[in-house]
Amino acid sequence: MYCPFCGANDTKVIDSRLVANGDQVRRRRECLLCEDRFTTFETADLILPRLIKQDGSRQPFDEEKFRAGMLRALEKRPVSLERLEEAVARIKRKLRATGEREVQSLVVGELVMNELKKLDEVAYIRFASVYRRFQDLNEFRKEIDLMASSSANADDDAADQ
Repeated sequence: MYCPFCGANDTKVIDSRLVANGDQVRRRRECLLCEDRFTTFETADLILPRLIKQDGSRQPFDEEKFRAGMLRALEKRPVSLERLEEAVARIKRKLRATGEREVQSLVVGELVMNELKKLDEVAYIRFASVYRRFQDLNEFRKEIDLMASSSANADDDAADQ
């Protein structure tokens, strides 16, 4: 691995840890020339299914575009990057587990909304409003009411146990 500071190709690993539920390895490295330290992340390069868009076109899964959409929804929300990366890893794992070569983009959108709902309700509403193309305040209200009622049901279920 080349040093991002001086470009030397002699670096050593000083610490390795599993992150993202074991799907990634985080490595702390040190350059042997300039002695600066930096972090790298290592993941298995597995092929994700192609997406079938609503217009019928097909395109490769674009992880950066996918992550950027989630980041936009989470902007200025109290969610760490680590929790976001864990959510991204869970979604990718679910997509690979389908065993399909192609999946509907709607499936991916629903997976994203489920993860955002767990991470942050405001981010979920932001994403859902764009994804489902809310036209007016009534559509926002309906979605918020649905969340409130499912949250209340979950609270009732927890109290019963």
